[in-house]
Amino acid sequence: MTSTASSMDTRQGQAPHDQRPSWLQRLRRFGYPAGPAAAGPADVRDRLVPPYAEPSPRLWLALGVPPALAERITRWSGWVGPLLVTLMAGAMRFWNLGSPKAVIFDETYYAKDAWALVHRGFEVNWDKNANDLVLQSGGHLTIPTDAAYVVHPPVGKYVIGLGELIFGFDPFGWRFMTALLGTLSVLLLCRIGRRIFRSTFLGCLAGALMAVDGLHFVMSRTALLDGVLMFFVLAAFGCLVVDRDRSRARLAAALPADADGRVRPDAHTADTLRLGWRPWRWAAGLMLGLAFGTKWNGLYILAAFCVLAVLWDVGARKVAGARQPYVAVLKYDTGITFLATVPVAVAVYLVSWIGWIRSPADGSGGYFRNWAATDGKGGHWTFLPDWLRSLWHYEHEVYEFHVGLSSPHTYQSNPWSWLVLGRPVSYFYESPAAGTDGCPADAGQKCAREVLALGTPLLWWAACFALLYVLWRWLFRRDWRAGAIACGIAAGYLPWFMYQERTIFFFYAIVFLPFLCLAVAMLIGAIIGPPGSTDTRRVLGASGAGVLVLLIAWNFIYFWPLYTGTAIPIDNWRSRMWLDTWV
Repeated sequence: MTSTASSMDTRQGQAPHDQRPSWLQRLRRFGYPAGPAAAGPADVRDRLVPPYAEPSPRLWLALGVPPALAERITRWSGWVGPLLVTLMAGAMRFWNLGSPKAVIFDETYYAKDAWALVHRGFEVNWDKNANDLVLQSGGHLTIPTDAAYVVHPPVGKYVIGLGELIFGFDPFGWRFMTALLGTLSVLLLCRIGRRIFRSTFLGCLAGALMAVDGLHFVMSRTALLDGVLMFFVLAAFGCLVVDRDRSRARLAAALPADADGRVRPDAHTADTLRLGWRPWRWAAGLMLGLAFGTKWNGLYILAAFCVLAVLWDVGARKVAGARQPYVAVLKYDTGITFLATVPVAVAVYLVSWIGWIRSPADGSGGYFRNWAATDGKGGHWTFLPDWLRSLWHYEHEVYEFHVGLSSPHTYQSNPWSWLVLGRPVSYFYESPAAGTDGCPADAGQKCAREVLALGTPLLWWAACFALLYVLWRWLFRRDWRAGAIACGIAAGYLPWFMYQERTIFFFYAIVFLPFLCLAVAMLIGAIIGPPGSTDTRRVLGASGAGVLVLLIAWNFIYFWPLYTGTAIPIDNWRSRMWLDTWV
């Protein structure tokens, strides 16, 4: 019976890979490395520092590109591609940046606070009609001296104020730096995506997706703090990714090679090698300090990224052959990780308050600057400098404000609705009559001018599926790229679920938007197909991915009037209100 069954088994003589169940083989088209390939390359260097993907020679032959020119294009594409995407993003963001010529949404706080900070070192109370006076006078008005109580640290406002110092106290001036950082964040995402995916195409795709996202576009053209926070968070993540590559390359270089020149894991090296001071990790600490100094939710990012960096070190030493990777990381890596992040971030945060600290402590300086000399006399902490005690009291009062903020707002939203764009925020709205303020004379009705902080719907809805794919890759395939993307999303998103009774807004999601774009790029890479796929598979995958990307780009163009405050007939505006909650 056994011999009969064996003689009828058509799988005899096939490779073990072909003997796997058909469903397991089909998973390969979605990035599942079935069979011997799952074991990885023989040289451990390729596992520690995987090579970058290069275009197939068939592509250059089909395009008629000479081999020498093809090599030059490939070598420079890592920068040329991201720079072209960034140029496109910058042109869109700086186009007509001063429109609407108005103080829109929370610019009423941050534009004026920034102007006061760069001139006085602390925020002040402005007259109720200050917005009109600023616009009418071109920013030439006297700055008040009465200190104001504010609830956000000063870094983001200093950034906005830098643009005002250069270009003036007007809409273009206070939006310049957010537009610049928004443009540079596209470049950062292209380079970060290229490094983690080892693909220039996927890196540029991630950056291009963010360039055509409506929320990122609007936040880049508005003087709010959250776009500044997003930039510093993304920069910190990029520094950690570069540090990951550099440290793994150093680990690979220290491993011994066999007679054939192939590098093999070595327990002693992996368990004992010191990786040095790691300057990119210190740069990440600087960026995280600037994020923390922009808004307090940067602290959640700081904690998440520290854990991520430690886990990356564990994974690197494990691949290199460490018998006790956690012990090795605790002994050689954790100390530098802590020193380069937490103390650096705290120091940067304190330095950001230097204007407030240097202001007079006689009651004419920053808000609560004189607290230690008045209401704060006595107690057990009088050995500390007065400025530090006053600052601690100020921060405590700000904390009480944040956790107790529950005043209803027309555009507040619950974080459960953010990913599906349940409640975007209207920053500006006017209804000009036909023939006025950009409304066509032949409109026959009133027009609508709106600046709506709304993500590009098809991108965000695709991101919901991409997030599921990323979680699957992380949980079941232990893909570090998926884990890094999931960490960035979780750090920027999940903390808000602890404050569901608090007054919060959808535009806070800008902080984790870059990671959503990375997730969509990763999903599109899986749709196109893994290396080694058949031509038919690649054509079908590329066609589907191309259609998705074109639809996202079209969706951004369709909503362009709502992102730029362009006057359109009211019926056209209503046709763009896809959900009742958008009105």
